[in-house]
Amino acid sequence: MAIRVQSEGIDVSGELAAFADATAAGATCLFVGRVRDVNAGVAVAAMTLEYYPGMAEKELARIESAARGQWPLQDVLVIHRYGRLQPGDEIVLVAVASAHRDAAFDACRFLVDWLKTRAPFWKSEAGPAGSRWVGARAEDDAAAERWEKGEPLPLDPGAPQ
Repeated sequence: MAIRVQSEGIDVSGELAAFADATAAGATCLFVGRVRDVNAGVAVAAMTLEYYPGMAEKELARIESAARGQWPLQDVLVIHRYGRLQPGDEIVLVAVASAHRDAAFDACRFLVDWLKTRAPFWKSEAGPAGSRWVGARAEDDAAAERWEKGEPLPLDPGAPQ
């Protein structure tokens, strides 16, 4: 397990290579979150992430422990950035290794859903009209609540049925 909060960019290929070499897992699921250039119809020129050192790492470790309590995971990697980021920059990397794909997929999604709603990071977006704080979205809260209730994962509403 590795949990890091850093201002430096994330070398996704390097992190994945080191992560995959460290495990005999049959499945590795990877999520990379990036800064979008548009959010809620508003252009984004930059995003600034702030966090409270010590508290954020502790909460990330608690979320990781919750995932390990639900799925048979061989390894977990969570890297979250802070500071000023540009559209296209990586914000977060989550990698999960397990013997089988279902556990890797589910645990990775669980980690991302809980990171979005429980990890203490504060986001400010800068755009043509100035800066604004970005709060949690109702969809993120609903996704996290599904895990607490043990509800099945929803299908992608945009995917063909």
